[in-house]
Amino acid sequence: MYQAKAYSAASSTSPLASTKIPRRDPTDTDVQIEILFCGICHSDLHQLRNEWASVMPTVYPLVPGHEIVGRVMKVGSAVAKFKPGDLAAVGCMVDSDGTCPECRAGFEHFCPNLTLTYNFPDHHLGGVTYGGYSESIVVDQRFVLRLPSNLDLAGAAPLLCAGITTYSPLRQHRVTKGKKVGVVGLGGLGHMGVKLARALDAHVVAFTTSPKKKDDALRLGADEVVVSRNSDEMQKHVESFDFILDTVSADHDIDALINLLRREGNLTLVGAPSKPLAISSFSLLMRRRNLSGSNIGGIAETQEMLDFCAQHNITADVEVIPIQKVNEAYQRLLKSDVKYRFSIDMASLKVE
Repeated sequence: MYQAKAYSAASSTSPLASTKIPRRDPTDTDVQIEILFCGICHSDLHQLRNEWASVMPTVYPLVPGHEIVGRVMKVGSAVAKFKPGDLAAVGCMVDSDGTCPECRAGFEHFCPNLTLTYNFPDHHLGGVTYGGYSESIVVDQRFVLRLPSNLDLAGAAPLLCAGITTYSPLRQHRVTKGKKVGVVGLGGLGHMGVKLARALDAHVVAFTTSPKKKDDALRLGADEVVVSRNSDEMQKHVESFDFILDTVSADHDIDALINLLRREGNLTLVGAPSKPLAISSFSLLMRRRNLSGSNIGGIAETQEMLDFCAQHNITADVEVIPIQKVNEAYQRLLKSDVKYRFSIDMASLKVE
């Protein structure tokens, strides 16, 4: 075991502050990674504030971060996929049982014995796992991803959550050329959804409540932009979409979106509103439409996503910050004051 520099929160009302945390020494199957950049996900803020206490209570001290890119420092004797100096990435999970039907099918994120990257029982050291707001991390090789060298490192970090969260449903629902795809919301998830759907050669329509975001949506790759509060604009698209990706976490009129689907079209939720959404059963019944949900993806699909992004030169739009400004970034995140993700330059931790 060794001590690593990190930023942690001591309680739900505490700011993140400099500390040291234990990390295990690499075992035969482990990869030790120097963390270069770590993205800030909105779920980091939820966890810090213990807002998911009913399903995932926060254990303090909390070290957030599950959008990790870095460089391999050391590998165990049984590791063949990585060597010191390689670029590597770690996402939302760091272990699973590897034997259940979900793992065997490549859906490790649905494993009943999944270990998340932070705030989950640590079977090696006890306590809970600590995330990427740290100078290094040790992860079993099965959950370490190859990071293509042509990707900007700061912009690649959010791909490990925002990227795979939007890529997975687009692929699962066979979005490709000739498909009309809607992306609802233009935040951290939505801007990735637009970029990825465009790269899949779909006709992309971005939905936003703000007319001010039209130009940016077009810049990101949307073919059309609809202001969802404008009933005339919405009416023009009734029964025309093959697929809609809904990234919104606030309360909104999902029925109005379902009515935009063609027969047998699908609307997939990746945002998580805190209140139940009102849905008319007839919106689904009368056109045999489908409503589904999705979260991240398995390891193979996440690697596929990274390789796809490298092929199409896709990264997140990020604002790079030093770790010392992380609390300020959280306050700005609450106000949606970022285009479109924060990425922490972990070299700044060395001055602590």
